[in-house]
Amino acid sequence: MHLLRPLLLIILSTLLAACSSLHQRETLDFGGDGAAWQAHRATVLPIQSWTLHGKIGLRSPEESGSGTLTWLQQEGAYDIRISGPLGRGATRLQGNELGVTLDMAGQPTLQARSAEELLEQQTGWRLPVEHLLWWVRGLPAPDSASRLQLDPQSRLARLAQAGWTVEYSRYQEVAGLQLPQRLQMSAGDILLTMVVTQWNLPAQP
Repeated sequence: MHLLRPLLLIILSTLLAACSSLHQRETLDFGGDGAAWQAHRATVLPIQSWTLHGKIGLRSPEESGSGTLTWLQQEGAYDIRISGPLGRGATRLQGNELGVTLDMAGQPTLQARSAEELLEQQTGWRLPVEHLLWWVRGLPAPDSASRLQLDPQSRLARLAQAGWTVEYSRYQEVAGLQLPQRLQMSAGDILLTMVVTQWNLPAQP
């Protein structure tokens, strides 16, 4: 069974389920400027909705592939589409607090109450990672301990959290904000790479 598409989409969905009301537990490594980091985080934290376009790749011992990505986030609801060699046609993941739906070309629609359940249905695995909604903005998720390394501009350069390591190699300015352009997420023998070619943020009131 070809598992690369559902694995990638479900990893994304599982990572998206973070709760914004939990407390933050951050440790700065190498004496980073805590005040500058807090100021940067405060500018990015209010972003709850966006559309981004980019490229995404997954590498594991079993299989590797890449594709193009479109991600529409509207506060707690998301609509993620992947196409190209990785997607092998249209692949769409939609989710909100009520559940998750996965549509893949030539396959029946799959539904579950949570991304974790969908992952178990497809692969038998249950990954305890719920953070991509935060990481894509260059922020640690607030629900578990994290270790941060900052770049000279007091943005995240490296993040260790929940068994994952996230490396930020490029940022871009979007509406006066500094948002990630290229990040790599690794855990064990899984490497997930995301390159954002375009961020679109809703107009501020």
